[in-house]
Amino acid sequence: MSKVESEVSVVNYMRQEGLPMFITFEGGEGSGKTTVISKVAEKLKEHGHEVLVTREPGSTKLGEHVRDCLLNPDIGFTFGSRAELLLYLASRVQHIDEVIRPAFSEGKVVLCDRFNDSSVAYQGGGRGLGIENVQQLCDLACGGLTPDLTFFLDLDPEVGMSRIERSKDRLEGEKVEFHQKVRDTYHQLAKLHPRIHVINASKPQEEVYLEVLDILDRYLTN
Repeated sequence: MSKVESEVSVVNYMRQEGLPMFITFEGGEGSGKTTVISKVAEKLKEHGHEVLVTREPGSTKLGEHVRDCLLNPDIGFTFGSRAELLLYLASRVQHIDEVIRPAFSEGKVVLCDRFNDSSVAYQGGGRGLGIENVQQLCDLACGGLTPDLTFFLDLDPEVGMSRIERSKDRLEGEKVEFHQKVRDTYHQLAKLHPRIHVINASKPQEEVYLEVLDILDRYLTN
């Protein structure tokens, strides 16, 4: 399918159906999620869709405070892995109640930068809290809310780290072994959940974007 055919097919189908959707984007540091999300949102908006782009942690007043606490390397105090996980979940509960569910009620397409899979990968895998343990807590906190579709932008951690030109945040500053555990856990999740599509994020960003559109098209038209 050509670039034009893919873009038109996706947006036309969604216009006809008028369906709210929940699409999440996952990946390690430097994988290019933010850029791809922005391009997908722009394309959908160009064709008349109401789109909400949101992120975790953040997107609410509580979430932004939690984000600073979790990611600021100069926060001035430390906390353990379980506290870290519960802070992420507190932010997520507020995010769902205050932002995501209201967007669904308005028929919007929600594009979310990270969701439960991040907690499972980073805290369950990277921190060693256990995939099943973290998944159960995520399900409890979110009332079972699950994305319709998830894109995992897969990239070698060392390559991802080399892409980051600004000062690294608290998680980005972890050792490469931590990030490899995160990546491995994402791959485990992709094998467990058909909604997760693995995208090779080492390719040029335009190719990554078009692959996302193609998968979205096939999902919607099946």
